[in-house]
Amino acid sequence: MSTPLQLTLPNNKLVAELCGRQDSNLQLIEDSLGVQLVARGNQLAIFGAADQARQAKLVLEDLYKLLEGGQSLSPAQVEAALRVAGGLLDVAMRPADVLTSQTIATPLIKLMPRSQTQARYMQALQTAPLVFGAGPAGTGKTFIAAAQAVQLLVSRQVKKLVLTRPVVEAGEKLGFLPGTFEEKIDPYLRPLFDALDDTLGRERWMKMREGGQIEIAPLAYMRGRTISDSVLLLDEAQNTTPSQMKLFLTRMGEGSRVFVTGDLSQSDLPRGMRNGLKDALDTLEGLRGIEVVKFKETDVVRHPLVSTIVSAYAEKERQIAMRLDE
Repeated sequence: MSTPLQLTLPNNKLVAELCGRQDSNLQLIEDSLGVQLVARGNQLAIFGAADQARQAKLVLEDLYKLLEGGQSLSPAQVEAALRVAGGLLDVAMRPADVLTSQTIATPLIKLMPRSQTQARYMQALQTAPLVFGAGPAGTGKTFIAAAQAVQLLVSRQVKKLVLTRPVVEAGEKLGFLPGTFEEKIDPYLRPLFDALDDTLGRERWMKMREGGQIEIAPLAYMRGRTISDSVLLLDEAQNTTPSQMKLFLTRMGEGSRVFVTGDLSQSDLPRGMRNGLKDALDTLEGLRGIEVVKFKETDVVRHPLVSTIVSAYAEKERQIAMRLDE
């Protein structure tokens, strides 16, 4: 076995937390980087190829730094540090710097980035009037946008949160579904409601909805309105047409912010119909006051298999496109 890379840390108690219960955190690092980690007291020996060993040392040092700052480590944070370390282009930027670079505080949770792209996205949401978050499922784009919208609402930087999604059905038309208007539209907003549950709590946001601070507005019902001092959040934007997207974006009034999220690989529009999200990105990207953050398969933060699934489908679509071009 090759000579290990040694890491000595000053606080034995924090080293134990770094290793995790039954060395579970070390196991995650070993599985990800193909190294072997051996802990003895406040020392860690890292066996493996030089590049992987150095990367493991970087991750361990930065996770320890988070513990020194008073944070507790979860498997998700370990995976985030590994993800960030693996994608770093700027050697001066360390995983701990990325993971603590931005914060969104809501009444129930404090959100921190789990990838470099999430960090850029959170910064854009906090500073730009109009932000597009585009990319595959599981990258956190909708949840983070909803959390930032909640922060703006509860801190009284805006007076209202307006949530909308295009209603695209496979079969039944919305008007023929049983129930009240709310009962018809609510299933389409379920992912946004889940985000509100986690950031505000069900009882609180339901009261805010009854009081008009949170509004659920189908895209078709927004024509003719100018919405001021609000956050407008459009989810599943890949299911809009260009005219619907223009309709939504031009509702923006004085003091309002607009967040748009979507995944171009999951459009439910009829084949051949122009896509409103793609059209907006082609038209608006690069203009002053508009931020576009594009997520990749490597930014997926759900179950590890989600990233594998997204990558497999993306590769299949690339192969099909290549055959069509031949």
